[in-house]
Amino acid sequence: MAAPRDQAARVIRPEPDKAEGEAAYDAANLSEQARMHVAEETRRAPPQTPGQAPAQDPAGAPAVAPGADAPKSGKRKFVMMGVVGLLALAAASYGVYYVLIGRFYVSTDDAYVRANNTTLGARVSGHVAAIMPGDNVVVRKGEVIFRIDDGDYRIAVDAARTKIATQQATIDRIGRQVTALESAVAQAKAQLASTEAALRRAGLDFERQQALSTKGFASRATFEVSEAGRDQGLAAVKSAQAAFDASRDNVEVTRAQQAEARAQLAELQTMLAKAERDLDFTYVRAPVDGTFSNRMVNTGDFVQAGQRLGNLVPLNEVFIDANYKETQLKRIRPGQPVTIKVDAYGFRKFTGVVDSISPAAGSVFTLLPPDNATGNFTKIVQRLPVRIRVPKDVAAQNLLRAGMSVYTTVDTREGAADADSEADLDASPTVHPK
Repeated sequence: MAAPRDQAARVIRPEPDKAEGEAAYDAANLSEQARMHVAEETRRAPPQTPGQAPAQDPAGAPAVAPGADAPKSGKRKFVMMGVVGLLALAAASYGVYYVLIGRFYVSTDDAYVRANNTTLGARVSGHVAAIMPGDNVVVRKGEVIFRIDDGDYRIAVDAARTKIATQQATIDRIGRQVTALESAVAQAKAQLASTEAALRRAGLDFERQQALSTKGFASRATFEVSEAGRDQGLAAVKSAQAAFDASRDNVEVTRAQQAEARAQLAELQTMLAKAERDLDFTYVRAPVDGTFSNRMVNTGDFVQAGQRLGNLVPLNEVFIDANYKETQLKRIRPGQPVTIKVDAYGFRKFTGVVDSISPAAGSVFTLLPPDNATGNFTKIVQRLPVRIRVPKDVAAQNLLRAGMSVYTTVDTREGAADADSEADLDASPTVHPK
C-alpha cells in the first residue's frame, strides 16, 4: 500500500507551468483516482491471522492496541487448570479402585482354548473304501467315519467258522468212539467173569481127580486131563483180564483225545473271535461326540495298522489353559471366578472357574528340558498353565474353537486368605493352598 500512496503524492504535485484553475481540477481528479486505487489494493491484501503481528503504516505506528490479548491469556489459563484438575481426579479415582479392587484381579493374554483332541487311527491294514462324513462335520459317538475294504477279513471269518465246525464234528466222532469203547470194556469184563467161572470149575475137577488118583480109583490120563483143564482156565483168566485192562485203557486214551480236540476247538473259537474283531475294525467309529477334522487320507489309499487317519475335536468339552507368570500365582486358587474375553468375537465376555494349577512349568515337559547348571545364566520368569473350566452352556454353543486366543482375569478376592500371610513356608503350622 505504500507504493500507491507515493504515486498518488507524486501525481498530486502541480506542474509549475500550468494554470491555477487547471491545476486545481487535475488535483481533485487525481486524488479521487488515488483513493480508488488504495481501496482496491486493500481489498486484494490477504487477511491477518489472530496470532500475526498487526501491520504498520509507513510511519511505524502499531495497528492493534497492546492490551488486546489479555482476555485470551486468562481463558487459556482457566482451561489448563480444569484439565489438570480432571487428571488429578482421574488419578485419585484409579488409585482408590486399585487399592480396593483392582489389585485383586490377575490378568494375562497368554491364554488359549484347548480340547482333548482324539486321534483316529486304523486298527487293521487295507484300502480305504469310503469316508462317511465330510470335513468339519459334527459326528456322534459310534458313527462310522472310515470304512476299510473288508473282503479279506470276511474270508478269514468264514474260514475260522468252517474250522470250528470241522473240529466240532471231530469231537462228536471221538465221543461216539468213547461210547463204543465203553461197550468193549463191558464185554471184556463179562469175558473175564466167564473165564473165572470156567477156572473155578476146572479147579474143582482137578481136585476131585487128584483125590481119586491118590486112592487109585482114577486113571493117570484122567488126572492129567483135569490138570490141563485147570491150567487152561488160569491162562484164559489172565487173557480176559488183559483184554479188560486194554479196553479200559482205550477208553481213557480216547477221552484224552476228546479233551485235546475240545482244547483245539477253544483255540479255533479264539481265532474266530479275532477274525470277527478284525472285521469290525474295518469300520473306524467315533469314540466320542465331536467335530471331525484334519483328514489325512483319501478314498482308495492303503493304510497300515496304527496309521493316523484324522482328528475328532469335542467342542462341547473345551477348556482354557491360561499361562500365568509364577509371580502372579500367589493368590490364584481353584474355585475362583474368571472373566474371559474372546478375541475372535469382539472381546465378548463370559465367566469361568479356575479348575486346577499345573504341577510344573511348561518347560519341564518339553522334549529337551533346559539345564541351567552350565554356562551363563539369565533368569527368566516362568509361566505355569492354569486350567479354567468353561460353562457347559457356553461350550454347547460351539463358538469356542481349540487354539483361539482369549484374555483371562482371575478374581482373587475370595479363597486366598492364606496368601496374605508373611510366615515362612516351613513355619508351623505350614501354610498350604487349598
